[in-house]
Amino acid sequence: MQRILLFVLTNIAVMVVVGIVTSLLGVGRYTGTNTLDLMIFALVIGFSGSIISLLMSKPMAKMSMRVQVIDQPRSADEAWIVDTVRRFAEQAGIGMPEVGIYEGEPNAFATGAFRNSALVAVSTGLLRGMTREEVEAVIGHEVSHVANGDMVTMALIQGVMNTFVVFASRVIGSLVDGFLRRDSESSGPGIGYFVTTIVLDLLFGFLAGIIVAWFSRQREFRADAGAARLMGQPNSMIKALARLGGMHAEGADMPRNLAAMGIAGGIGKLFSTHPPMAERIAALRALQG
Repeated sequence: MQRILLFVLTNIAVMVVVGIVTSLLGVGRYTGTNTLDLMIFALVIGFSGSIISLLMSKPMAKMSMRVQVIDQPRSADEAWIVDTVRRFAEQAGIGMPEVGIYEGEPNAFATGAFRNSALVAVSTGLLRGMTREEVEAVIGHEVSHVANGDMVTMALIQGVMNTFVVFASRVIGSLVDGFLRRDSESSGPGIGYFVTTIVLDLLFGFLAGIIVAWFSRQREFRADAGAARLMGQPNSMIKALARLGGMHAEGADMPRNLAAMGIAGGIGKLFSTHPPMAERIAALRALQG
């Protein structure tokens, strides 16, 4: 909680500094905007979407992936999955997550707004295609995501990026509009503002996506290392990643909002939420060494 509070306060502090700098430079004088109002607007717009998505993540995951939550295990396999999640949750010092199974290609994910009430789900393809040792390592990876607070952290990072996209695009849009209409006496934003803002929202959003994906990839290395700690050795996670790497194209059948917390990754280096399997295995072997 302290880490999250520090993260939010840091973002607010940065926005205050940016606001002071823009005020000292007289940006509002040229754009006709109130810097404080724009800052508040950017913060509200920037964080509202990511926070709402975070709060809705667990019910949306259950619905979109058709997750069957295991309330009472109906088989030995289900009982083993629940016991494994419980054991890892106790080791990691978090509350027992809900446990579920969904139909799909080999994958798994963790989601939820709170560390002590998360959801860990594994696919039927994962259970059919991997050994118990490998599935156990994958579950350890997902529990590590929960223990590390990755769902919240990624939502906050997305909120920070959204805030700067909204703030920067509107400041620049106002400057462009003011320049184009410098001899006009009409008030209110003109076409230059709207066109520039839309274009920059898309451009800056594109760049923000690259930054968010980079943070996501760093989280994967940490979750892999967390799984190795929970298992007591990295070999099981190495085996799981090696098998997953040969099973299917990374990121199959996972909605984008869940892919960042899944075990498999996406395509495209800059926008991939997961590092290549070879890099993840190399990092675990370095731990082994």
